[in-house]
Amino acid sequence: MQDDASHSPTYTVPCEDYVHVVEFSPFCSGSSASLLAYGGNQYVVVGTIIFQEEDMEVEGVDFNVLRAFHHELRVDALAWSPESRLDRIPMIRLCTAAADRKLRLLTSDLQEKHEVKVMEGHSSYVNHVVFEPTEGKQIASVSDDHTCRVWDVDGTESVIFRLLSPGVSVCWHSQEVFKLMVAEKKGTIRFYNLVTQEAMLSLDCGTLSFADWCFPNPIKVGAVSGNDWLIWDVTRSSYAQEKRPAHMDKARLFKWSRANENLFATTGCPGKMSSQVLIHHLGNSSCQKLFKIG
Repeated sequence: MQDDASHSPTYTVPCEDYVHVVEFSPFCSGSSASLLAYGGNQYVVVGTIIFQEEDMEVEGVDFNVLRAFHHELRVDALAWSPESRLDRIPMIRLCTAAADRKLRLLTSDLQEKHEVKVMEGHSSYVNHVVFEPTEGKQIASVSDDHTCRVWDVDGTESVIFRLLSPGVSVCWHSQEVFKLMVAEKKGTIRFYNLVTQEAMLSLDCGTLSFADWCFPNPIKVGAVSGNDWLIWDVTRSSYAQEKRPAHMDKARLFKWSRANENLFATTGCPGKMSSQVLIHHLGNSSCQKLFKIG
């Protein structure tokens, strides 16, 4: 496609109120449908979604609400647990963060059991939260209070890493669950060993908005800083191997594809004049911008 190609939404799911955060479950749901959650001012909605490309009997998109959770405050961050499945004994489990600096663990069997466990410890705004990706027994969060905290799902705070600036994102290694990546606003990305609770490696750049660890190939790390995206090969150098401008009004998020190590997306900052989602493909010698949305 052309670099300046712009796309209107292919599918739309109607919602009753403002939506602040949306997350597909990156894990197998145990059914033909994917799991999708979105959060607004005082609620989280969980449902299944199937697109017509996945099922010939579906016209457009089929979204079915499974459960709506009451949430005391606006949802600012949301993460799926790998324990969320619809086969065998159905269970939905999510973790949210809100402006009251608390995490909430939402669990439902989609029948009679619906629990909300509140986890307190952060002293400032929580910017990102993520589950350990293999069993989902731990949660990591980063905050403007200059900490990364690791929690057990019973609510116990098991590890605290003191940071030198606000934490903007946190990621687990896709296979080695004792490794954690933490990105700090001032431009440092550190890799921690959860067993020794020590930093193993660090990467450097300018002020960071977000960083992501490539799930299919963990030697790759991507981030956005200022208007640019950056990519590292962690086996080569602490400085980025690639850096390109992406957004005129500052970049906000960087996300790798879960299926293809050469695909990633970046977003601009909400509310800016040119706030877009850009899809990029890393070629053999260059990076091609596939298309933009917005």
